[in-house]
Amino acid sequence: MRTPYVLAAALCCGLAAANMVRLAVLPAVLLLALALLVRAPLVAVACLLAVVGWWWGGERLRTLDRSVLLPRIGTAARAVVELQEPPRVGRFETRVRALLVRWGPERLHEPVLLELPVGRPPPQGARLSVLGVLRAPRGPSNGFDERAWLRRHGVHVVLRVDAWRRIGRRGGLGGVADRLHAWLARDGAPGLGGERRAVIDGVVLGEDQGLSDTLKRRFRASGLYHLLAVSGSNVVLVASGVVGLAWLLGVSRLTAEIAALVAIGAYVLAVGPQPSVIRAGIAGALASLAWLSGRQRDRWYALLVAAAALLAWNPYSARDPGFQLSFAAVLSIFVLAPRFQRTLEGYPLPSVLRAPVSISAACGLGTAPICWFQFHAIPLLTVPANAAAAPVVAPLLGLALVTAIVAPVAHLPAVVLAGLNGWCAAYLAACARLFGGLPGAQIRSPVAVAVLAALVLLAAAYAWRHGDRAEARLSPHRQRPAQDRARAAPPA
Repeated sequence: MRTPYVLAAALCCGLAAANMVRLAVLPAVLLLALALLVRAPLVAVACLLAVVGWWWGGERLRTLDRSVLLPRIGTAARAVVELQEPPRVGRFETRVRALLVRWGPERLHEPVLLELPVGRPPPQGARLSVLGVLRAPRGPSNGFDERAWLRRHGVHVVLRVDAWRRIGRRGGLGGVADRLHAWLARDGAPGLGGERRAVIDGVVLGEDQGLSDTLKRRFRASGLYHLLAVSGSNVVLVASGVVGLAWLLGVSRLTAEIAALVAIGAYVLAVGPQPSVIRAGIAGALASLAWLSGRQRDRWYALLVAAAALLAWNPYSARDPGFQLSFAAVLSIFVLAPRFQRTLEGYPLPSVLRAPVSISAACGLGTAPICWFQFHAIPLLTVPANAAAAPVVAPLLGLALVTAIVAPVAHLPAVVLAGLNGWCAAYLAACARLFGGLPGAQIRSPVAVAVLAALVLLAAAYAWRHGDRAEARLSPHRQRPAQDRARAAPPA
């Protein structure tokens, strides 16, 4: 086992352990002393990192749990807030997370959930002067605890607004992110509207506000909803597109890798701090830095570093469904997908479909327990649905990004590209409707889940054994050239 894996995993375990027990200063010092007494250097350093991560995780959780506004629930005042994400327009209200920077005469810096009256919502990054009252978040209802979910993101109060007016926009790095987001949202699909534009916004920016409730349910039931939450494949496409464009322009590889780093950072800023985006952004940045420093790329180490970074910023991320689904999917791709692909080599399946089917099956299997425990539902048709949708996902994202680049300088070609992309979006929505509308597309019965789990375990055992046999059959052919060279070598 490689040393970096052990150290990074120890740090991640320590950070995640803070969710169960907060580590005080004195026990931390004692544990550090015990770790230093261990004679094995690797074990000692791993224990040291675990204890440091445990202590740091507890400190971060105390910071996230601290609230100045919580004792003031029920009071009203004029406040100044900055919107941190795109507003979500509901039937009776518009909700958006915001940063409260002034409450009456006091200057503060605390996130809140903003509830605005129904009407045209302000854009992301807007600075508002509002008149509102603080109230407590909603408790558990229909299987969802809003109060606990907001608390994990450092939000403890809801600011219900009666009147607001825009007084400016936020600056700094947040302002850069707002401009990038507005550019992609505006120029990613010029001339399109309705459902097709909403699907493109979902794939590019991870926003599903424009989709109808029925279509959202179809995406969830079909197992295609992950396409509406920005994933690592988006970041990979952005980085590879920049490198490919640099190669076509004859730019040096050094410049191309630096440009890829800039593009990854810009895209992560534009779509926001989603766990899958942060994970893929860190992995892509480490891959480019590995090339720049002349080192070998290591996907496992990049995954552990990404997990450590997310948990160090917010240890509550370990409880977040997005974090769990993202890392479970990547682990399944690393571990299960290669075996599934080797197993499919013995069946009459086109080689073009083997990779999508293997990845879809691996991700579906790896994320099924999380889907059940978090949402009490498991999509059954995720493999055929993702295999059918796979041909248009990358073109849809690529065309949207190219359209956004072309639109500021040539509007008419951008409209033509957006029109072509609209057909990809319509096809993706049709796949969600087809597979999500079939009987039994999604199971919610515990008995059905138990039967499904038993069948999956039997199938996995068979595939694992079949994969070992296939690898054993291939190994003599791989060893034969080396044996032939050994026979041909002159005796010593």
